[in-house]
Amino acid sequence: MRVVIDTSFAGRGASGTGVYLEQLVAALRRRGQIEVVEVRQAHRLRAGRSGRGWNPARSAVNGLLDLGWRQVGLPRAARRLGADVLHHPLPAHSRHAGCAQAITVHDVAFLRLPEAFDPLWRRVAARGHRSAVAQSHAVICVSASAAADAARLLEADPEWVVVALHGPGQVLPATPARPPEHLLFIGDAEPRKNLRGLLGAYERYRADSGSPLGLVLAGASATEATGEGVRGVHGPDAGKIADLLAGAAALVHPSLHEGFGLTLLEAMAAGVPVVAVRNPGAAEVCGDAALMVEAGNLAGAIESVATLPQLREDLVRRGSERARQFSWEESARRHEEAYTLARHRHERRGAG
Repeated sequence: MRVVIDTSFAGRGASGTGVYLEQLVAALRRRGQIEVVEVRQAHRLRAGRSGRGWNPARSAVNGLLDLGWRQVGLPRAARRLGADVLHHPLPAHSRHAGCAQAITVHDVAFLRLPEAFDPLWRRVAARGHRSAVAQSHAVICVSASAAADAARLLEADPEWVVVALHGPGQVLPATPARPPEHLLFIGDAEPRKNLRGLLGAYERYRADSGSPLGLVLAGASATEATGEGVRGVHGPDAGKIADLLAGAAALVHPSLHEGFGLTLLEAMAAGVPVVAVRNPGAAEVCGDAALMVEAGNLAGAIESVATLPQLREDLVRRGSERARQFSWEESARRHEEAYTLARHRHERRGAG
């Protein structure tokens, strides 16, 4: 079976989707059960949204280029390559691809937390996701909670939904742990990540602590690094992330909604304690291996993990054990099941 995977998103800067594509493709090739062919959109402007604000004209041009790729370039590539399955790593559909199509649903935060998203964007995203789900031949979900949301909010038929959990994130260079130097957040500043809640909790912790640790915001969130004790690290590569984790008393993850929570698993695999706001996706990934709290209790959790070495040691032990339960090989195996399902459904119901 030949599977064509659109890896365009892997070339648009550091992101969870990029890590997912890179690790999935590598694991599929290691297994050698299917033939994997990567295709990528060649022409696109810089992102319309960045730490410097929003450029609506650039976003509009990118939208048109994306549409052209999805409806012309991508199906043309699938036909030329003789694809049995075309895999969209985000919900999308290409007309006239001439083969089965599978999509990945990472989360539906725009429906679970509608107040955190622009109303127009939310309506467009909801329509696009539901259309992609309805027209796909298999829906891959990154967690059971994401699958439940896809069924309830996107009307996905559970019979063609396959849950494929991620592996333990990107490959990080081995870096010896150091005594706690800082608290760490890795990610962007979109509203659902609750960065404002983290900064408020950190300010309360700092006010109550005699010798507070600093807070590092790594990634796109670095633009929000303001206030005493807070610093930003822009565009960290894998080596820098490993270094930041090695000096972290804990990864603090204030997000109000996650489909999976890849940075949580990366931290646990690296032997770093995790403090996270409780939500279904994060709880599914972490189990009892993280200090899970309600959003209003984040400051107290930060104080505990910063001042109690025994708590940190316990979280490291449980987190390491938990991380070993996840692998990209198992994720690849589940994707292979989804591709087989998609091909069979495509054969039964005709060309999509």
